[in-house]
Amino acid sequence: MSKSLLNIFLADDDEDDRMLFSEALEEISLKTTLSLFSHGQELLDYLFQPDIQLPNFIFLDLNMPIKNGLQCLTEIRSNPNLKELNVAIYSTSSSQYDIDESYLNGANLYINKPNSFTKLREVIEKVLTRNEEMNLSAVCKENFLFR
Repeated sequence: MSKSLLNIFLADDDEDDRMLFSEALEEISLKTTLSLFSHGQELLDYLFQPDIQLPNFIFLDLNMPIKNGLQCLTEIRSNPNLKELNVAIYSTSSSQYDIDESYLNGANLYINKPNSFTKLREVIEKVLTRNEEMNLSAVCKENFLFR
């Protein structure tokens, strides 16, 4: 596994969820930096700036004000400079419709937000380790959903 620094972005309107994600990320074995965004439009405004360091992985909450996760995902996938980014929809929703829409719109993964800090840390580390070991652009339905 690479020892390089992973640049991670999280867009989530829930301040507690952003804090827990940040704390979990600090406890995993990978070296990371984290940029936090409180809604989808804030993330997109940043991503569309010239000459920024792009993230290795984006975690998008599905239900956010201003721009939700699917709207962000659609804009990311339609931009030639961003369309290859690894993007996970990160949500409490386990609706099959939400999962299918995320897959059809180009998400690399769909992650149900874990209900404990320990599980959250494990999921984040597993996702990022998997990202390091294989190209997530080769998404298939069988490995799309993380619960």
